[in-house]
Amino acid sequence: MNAIHLALPMLAALSLTACGTADRLKNVGQAPALSPIENPVAAPGYRPVQMPMPDPIAPHYNANSLWKTGSRTFFKDQRAQRVGDILTVVVRIRDEAEIENTTQRSRTSSENLGASGGLDGKVIGLIPGVDDAGAAVDFSSGGSSQGSGSVNRSEELTTTIAAVVTQTLPNGNLVIEGRQEVRVNFEVRELIVAGVVRPEDIGSDNTIDSTKIAQARIAYGGRGQITDVQQPRYGQQVMDIVLPF
Repeated sequence: MNAIHLALPMLAALSLTACGTADRLKNVGQAPALSPIENPVAAPGYRPVQMPMPDPIAPHYNANSLWKTGSRTFFKDQRAQRVGDILTVVVRIRDEAEIENTTQRSRTSSENLGASGGLDGKVIGLIPGVDDAGAAVDFSSGGSSQGSGSVNRSEELTTTIAAVVTQTLPNGNLVIEGRQEVRVNFEVRELIVAGVVRPEDIGSDNTIDSTKIAQARIAYGGRGQITDVQQPRYGQQVMDIVLPF
């Protein structure tokens, strides 16, 4: 029964990977295809962002004034402010972490309970293989554990990407999303940026730093022949998930 339960997930995983394998076999010798340009709002699984909103504030207009409140230029504000506008995101990620932990624990316990008088013979007679009543009620246990771990990570990424405003929140903040794909030979590099920004954090040159993006989602990776070689084979991945040891 256990073998059947173990084989069913493996067969399901193999059936799913078989479709992907067939598609990959069709593209042997061809460069990876680029994803089509699509509307992010119409993508499957898209959900509008919902954030805590402050109380609405009535707009204030200056009488007999040509200057627009919040404008950075006299004639027109060039910064992104409406759905469909484009702004440039400057991605700067520099992360360094070094952590080292050591844990050691040990415990020893013992319990002794004896019987005297006429009970000794009765205890010895009730428990087969016991020649001493004291041995029948003598308990002891011991345990120890020791663990250590360390993390030494250094990451740095600097690039730029154009993002599109996909939603305007009631308080004026903008939801942005940008995707960039670059194909070099048989390898496609993907850069994805998404999050929520304040209009006042957008510079006069219509750029914003990635550190000023709330709920930031930044992904940088690739797909193609090099990435495929660096990944474990499908069978190995399935076995790592299914096998309990």
